[in-house]
Amino acid sequence: MKKIITLAIIFAMLFAFVGCNKTETPVPTPTVNPDTTGTPAPQETEGEPVSVAIVVAGGLGDRSFYDSADEGLKKLKDTYGVVTQVLECKEDASLYQPYLINAAEEYDFVVAVGWQFYDALVAVAPTMPDTKFIYVDNAVADIENVHNILSAQNEGSFLIGYIAAKMSKTGKIGAVGGMDIDTINDFIAGYKQGALYANPDIDVQVVYAGEFEDPAKGKESANSLITAGCDIIFQIAGKTGEGVFEAAAEQKIYAIGVDSDQKYINPDVIICSMKKEVGESIFAAVEEFINNGTFMGGETVVTNMENGFVGVGYGEDTLTQLVSDELKAEVEALKAKIISGEIVVDTTRQ
Repeated sequence: MKKIITLAIIFAMLFAFVGCNKTETPVPTPTVNPDTTGTPAPQETEGEPVSVAIVVAGGLGDRSFYDSADEGLKKLKDTYGVVTQVLECKEDASLYQPYLINAAEEYDFVVAVGWQFYDALVAVAPTMPDTKFIYVDNAVADIENVHNILSAQNEGSFLIGYIAAKMSKTGKIGAVGGMDIDTINDFIAGYKQGALYANPDIDVQVVYAGEFEDPAKGKESANSLITAGCDIIFQIAGKTGEGVFEAAAEQKIYAIGVDSDQKYINPDVIICSMKKEVGESIFAAVEEFINNGTFMGGETVVTNMENGFVGVGYGEDTLTQLVSDELKAEVEALKAKIISGEIVVDTTRQ
């Protein structure tokens, strides 16, 4: 992998989503959204707006990672008139490669959203050098037309773990991961470290649901943690995490959201969320390309707390606030120590 660049400047890339079904039928030709109102964008072909297709490994409707990316796409369309489309693969690995090819044949930029696209991008991108690819949540090495975006989710998770340990009354907190993989374990590494920083005697338990699209498995996983005595559970499981919120509400414990500020889903149950602002990072990257024509192919950027993309969300002030002002102040102090390097957060990434 080329050098990892901490995103002190706003990076270059483009996103857009394209709809697709979990079937073996041929991929439909993307339909260009005719709504291209907004500030005209510089064009790769004179007279035509920039076009962006986003291919998501899972599906929209998770109110988290994929929906955040979609929000960034909509903001781009509204602001710059970018032509957009979305393809949803619904965790069907057989669709990853053909959907990337389909999108690359029609769009200037193809954004692969999800760590799952690694093999497909390695196979497809070098064969389509005229297409600019953007890879979110993982990175491929030395492919000149692929720009990678990673997030320092471990940093935000450190703060979440600190909050959970401080608020736990049983001395046991949990996490439900979608799968036992490096990306999810990066969250867990920070979560555990932050919890132990707050309370060296805290018991942190982890269950992997084995699925990102199944709320029933999320609920089952959360209930097993609740039975073991956990009174706060961090969901790191996409749509599966909806089941964690349901179990927490039924069993009258607290939960923590992920990727987006999920407080609004159940303000009396969700104490806070670990945000990594996927949509805003997409918007910023595309905006940089539109305004300056910059594409950082072959390179990797990292969104983190220093550049403002990673942090803690407590919901709107009008919602029930379960985290005290005093604890929020402690979290801000820890955030400053992480940014300065005084605290180095554990990570699964090299």
